Amino acid sequence: MRDDEAEQRRPEDEPVAGVVGAFGRQLKLLRMRAGLDRVEFGKRVGYSAESVASFEQGRRTPQAKLIDRADEVLDAGGVLKALKEEVGRAQYPAFFRDAAGLEAKAAALNLYAVYAVPGLLQSEEYARAVFRVQRPLLEDAVIEQRLEARLARQEIFSRRPAPLMSFVIEEAVLRRPIGGRKIMQGALEQILLTGQSRNVEVQVMPFAREDHAALGGPFTLIDTDKGERIAYAEIQDDSRLYTDPAYVRTLEARYGILRSQALTPSESSAFIEQLMGEA
Repeated sequence: MRDDEAEQRRPEDEPVAGVVGAFGRQLKLLRMRAGLDRVEFGKRVGYSAESVASFEQGRRTPQAKLIDRADEVLDAGGVLKALKEEVGRAQYPAFFRDAAGLEAKAAALNLYAVYAVPGLLQSEEYARAVFRVQRPLLEDAVIEQRLEARLARQEIFSRRPAPLMSFVIEEAVLRRPIGGRKIMQGALEQILLTGQSRNVEVQVMPFAREDHAALGGPFTLIDTDKGERIAYAEIQDDSRLYTDPAYVRTLEARYGILRSQALTPSESSAFIEQLMGEA
């Protein structure tokens, strides 16, 4: 007997709205058509039966690799793969979805960080700590879902052709021990490791600088795969993409000056190593 026939309907099995719920329902139908219970299907795609249930019930957002594998295992003929892009967008908070899509395909990124280590540079432990300290508190399931999505963004570092990436990070970010000293040590080590890539430059903006070109807050410049440059800014779970050429040029100028005011990449590496020694 398949597990579906033995299960009693529970509240968490009720249909879930949105693309993730639609994907989950489609996944369940295809799995049942193939005559596989959750345990067997999970073995074939590399997940536990509990995780399969979470995907089918729309409580967990599947990553692209799972969608591809599930489509093959279930002989879905591309039905699941067709939902991959929309499902990928759905794993992020609404305010970040458009930027996440642009980031994933970007030819170049220039990012100025003021409050926390940029998501692309975060270690798993640091990212989890960031989500855990948010207020209002996030449910554990939401934390794990957002953590998985954040780490998936870091696949950009293995993409080919490799995008050019520049990060300018305020010294305060590196001294703020989110999650505790041990977790912060790991976060600093992750920054150093990522900064060793030939397509990545990390610079620190030190407290001691008397001149500062970007006191207006954090922002990101995104060079799209279509040759456009777009600016992105967010604060307090609100965000905006800027396409006006005049405004984007203003932020370009600020970022250029900011880089000239910050420590060089090699000086920044030495500075981060010094911080690690202080802990």
